[in-house]
Amino acid sequence: MSFATDYLAQLERFAARGRVPRVRALHLPPPAAGDPAANKGEFCALELDDGSLGLSYVLLDDTLARLHGRGSGPVLPGDDALLLARRYASADFAERTLGFAAANALTRCLFDRAGFVPPDSRDSIGEMAPAANEHIGMIGLFRPLLDRVLKSGARLTVLELKADLAGEADGYRVTLDAAELESCDKVVSTSTLLLNDTLDAMLDHCRKARAFAMVGPSAGCLPDALFARGVTLLGGNWVVDGDGFIDALTQGASTSPFSRKTALTPASHPGVDALLARIA
Repeated sequence: MSFATDYLAQLERFAARGRVPRVRALHLPPPAAGDPAANKGEFCALELDDGSLGLSYVLLDDTLARLHGRGSGPVLPGDDALLLARRYASADFAERTLGFAAANALTRCLFDRAGFVPPDSRDSIGEMAPAANEHIGMIGLFRPLLDRVLKSGARLTVLELKADLAGEADGYRVTLDAAELESCDKVVSTSTLLLNDTLDAMLDHCRKARAFAMVGPSAGCLPDALFARGVTLLGGNWVVDGDGFIDALTQGASTSPFSRKTALTPASHPGVDALLARIA
């Protein structure tokens, strides 16, 4: 069973409890994506008719261009959100992206109906508290997070897909070989693993790590199946001003003023069964 299969099965259970909202709109960043280091232009937002927003990364392959280039639009107002979410199981990046955004919007709807608000994150690096005697792994080069890790004195190894980044950098090493994560004590990862179908492979390389934090604006999914696979923290973005968030996103501006960073752990997450029981 894949994470996508498990996640969608949980949402099917939610939908079986009663009517779930339908799609209101898909909001895309400008075609010319903003500065990735500033976290602008990297995510779309799928909005449901109750105001719930679900985010998904759009810079894999040609996903953003394809979403912008589809005639009347990839989704229409009134579309069935659960049917759209099922596209998350697709092998096509654009379809998978739309499905993941819809699934995350349904998760936000479930959280709201159950009266659950994820706790705030204590920092930007997955609450790893790196120490000088530790080897930290980073899946995806998070440039804004480098200083926090390097100042701790920890050894840092970054796994990247871009060959031009490989090699020794200023205080850390960038590698293309996932096997180098196998000696890491703690790992922080981009949530794009949930879109590029590398989650299980990466977790397999990190079996010895005491902590595996997955962070990013699109990490707004139900975490149960991730915790079962060994993820120890899921850090996402909780939108607090939907209108402001959408305006900023579609203009390619920072959405930070309109959301807050959250952190879910097995201890702070009540579990999907308990959430569903609250809305029964």
